[in-house]
Amino acid sequence: MDDRAKKKAWVRHEHDLVVGVDIAKKKHWACVTDSDGEKRLKPFAFKNSREGFMRLQEQIQRFHPQIAPHRVVVGMEPSGHYWKPLAHYLQQAGFHIVLTNPFHVKSSKELSDNSPTKNDRKDAGVIAELVQEGRFLRCYLPEGVYAELRVLTVTRQQQRQKLNAALNGLQAILDEHFPEFTEVFADPLGKAAQYVLQHCPFPVDVQAWSQQDLAAALKLATRQRVGEKRAASLLAAAARSIGVQSGLQGARLKLRSCLAEIAFWHEQMEQTEAAMKQALEQTGLAPYLLSIPGVGVVTAASFLGEVGDLGRYEHWKQIQKLAGYNLTENSSGQRTGQTRISKRGRPVLRSLLYQAALILVSKNREFKALYQHFLTRPVNRLQRKQALVDVALKLLRVLYTLGKEKRHYDACRVLGSYRRQQLALNAA
Repeated sequence: MDDRAKKKAWVRHEHDLVVGVDIAKKKHWACVTDSDGEKRLKPFAFKNSREGFMRLQEQIQRFHPQIAPHRVVVGMEPSGHYWKPLAHYLQQAGFHIVLTNPFHVKSSKELSDNSPTKNDRKDAGVIAELVQEGRFLRCYLPEGVYAELRVLTVTRQQQRQKLNAALNGLQAILDEHFPEFTEVFADPLGKAAQYVLQHCPFPVDVQAWSQQDLAAALKLATRQRVGEKRAASLLAAAARSIGVQSGLQGARLKLRSCLAEIAFWHEQMEQTEAAMKQALEQTGLAPYLLSIPGVGVVTAASFLGEVGDLGRYEHWKQIQKLAGYNLTENSSGQRTGQTRISKRGRPVLRSLLYQAALILVSKNREFKALYQHFLTRPVNRLQRKQALVDVALKLLRVLYTLGKEKRHYDACRVLGSYRRQQLALNAA
């Protein structure tokens, strides 16, 4: 029996009612049916409030007065964050919550009436039908420390995006008014670069300084690490600069705002990462996940924030599918399509594993050897991105195993005897 058949049997044998809910910001629509879909209550609206949630419960009791909450499965299409209060409320009341894929809801709308009509009443009925057919995902609402990690992971991601936007704004200012700046300072966030940006950010400002005074100021700002040579380079860059020299008053104001924003988001991220470290330690898994060379607190905490309690998984491939790293093929007739990853899953988790793989192939001896093997093996040689995806999957498997079995990283067990033989043959 495949997974969908199991879900379908679970709904029909263990539940008396199926409720489809179309989620919106202020008002939801619900369609109550029996588990076979033969009887249904006319779709109705209820507010996104405690009174509205109580009305939903009243309508369920009206349809089936003797029904117990655990005999009702409620399916909903996750729309942003608006579905979460209702899901938590119903779960605490004893109802079973499942989620339908928005893509499935959109694709199934015409099946019932052969019409592209879209409205909330219709969508609620479509969601109920999808649940009856077993086309849903189990809803996981993290609790305790895992709920904290989920919120902190999302928070840090948003802060990182805002920091990147501020950094892009800084680069845009420099590209317009002092494009040669990055030739002198590779890192605009270094101490010397920050001093210049705060005191003499544009060519006309730099040229107002003597080389001796500029070198002395840079030495003081960097504790003698930067001095005469960099001052001379900066003055030479200012002299040949092609930057726009008009509108500098407004550019200075914009630059100060940009630098303040960068400093603010750096501080916010430090606070978030400190909270992530504390929450990670509370899970009891920190010693095991952090024992992997190249895996830091942010990676480990974000991983648990995305996947939740590892005890709820039976196999690491469930997380592979959750991340959208499961393989798909698009073939037809005599044409064999290229195998790709599905990208149907949690994009943050997928990106997290990929970014971690980039670090591991440079800092972790075993993962670096595995990466080089994928790039150079004589059969089925991979491109760089393909090899990094395979390394990301290996990391996922290691994280899952260490966290599930609560043991430390063992370099000998990471590759296994078969893989070590492959690496030895490839090296020979």
